[in-house]
Amino acid sequence: MNFGILGAGSWGIAFGNLLRDNSQNVLIWGRRKEYVNEVNQTKRTPYLKNIRVNVPLTHDLNEFLNFTDILVIAVPVQFIREVFEKIKQFEHKIFLILNLSKGIEIKTQKRVSEIVSEFFNVPYSVLSGPSHAEEVASKIPTAVTLAGEHYEFLQKIISNDYFRVYISNDVVGVEIAGALKNVMAIAAGILDGLGGWDNSKAALMTRALYEMIKFGQYFGAKKETFFGLAGVGDLMVTCNSKHSRNRKLGELIVKEKDLSKILTNSKMVAEGMYTVKAVVDFSKKVGIEMPISNEVYEILYNGKDPKLSMLELMNRPLKNEWYI
Repeated sequence: MNFGILGAGSWGIAFGNLLRDNSQNVLIWGRRKEYVNEVNQTKRTPYLKNIRVNVPLTHDLNEFLNFTDILVIAVPVQFIREVFEKIKQFEHKIFLILNLSKGIEIKTQKRVSEIVSEFFNVPYSVLSGPSHAEEVASKIPTAVTLAGEHYEFLQKIISNDYFRVYISNDVVGVEIAGALKNVMAIAAGILDGLGGWDNSKAALMTRALYEMIKFGQYFGAKKETFFGLAGVGDLMVTCNSKHSRNRKLGELIVKEKDLSKILTNSKMVAEGMYTVKAVVDFSKKVGIEMPISNEVYEILYNGKDPKLSMLELMNRPLKNEWYI
């Protein structure tokens, strides 16, 4: 079985190493030729320090597609469509797609499964949960959720003694949980930048989970999915971890107050900054109340004072805790 991984960033390489540990054939496609050549030569990547890269990389998309049976998506969501447009120019033998990316496309407000369906007529699955690439690459025990078609087949291939895969039949819930937790992690980072208070962080994460569930249920997602690894599990790690790009972005916006400057100085993609645009636009259009997401958007894109956002969230009309 040949796994072709689209994306040579930290998660693509960590997952490639995982599959090699499981004796699978793997090839990773990278966008930048110079980077691909460097990694192939040194067996190292700047995204994962002190980790040996055990998988070959290629910049040649035709070579990649001739190799690939199972396509693994590990590129930022906003670039998936662009890569798929290139892929459709080539012959390929892809019979199954596994998505690792977490986010919602800004211009269409579509989930990854919906983008995939525009280009491929093959079974689709999504893998999500608390799985920072840095720790997976270091073989730290990790558990995730896999939802979609052929999930039992994939579960057996991917699982090993440091990476445990649970299965679900809720693709929509797993995708939305993975996308929205990135937005909430930015909020957590903003809170850390303001002071990192324990009471406030606990309240934020709890209400963030509620907001994620409410948004997901609009699309038919199951509430219990959000109480599992793809939901609360990923939310906990992303809101608290030193590895979290989204949490770090929130922390930096409090200090720098200039999103463009932060992005210029950063090599990593924080998916939440894109997802929040899609979430806020869609929620306003259909009337879903998303107070935390709205404030993250205002802080990132309209320069709102984070302290004012916190004050306004605390002074919203009083209500019952749960009504979903």
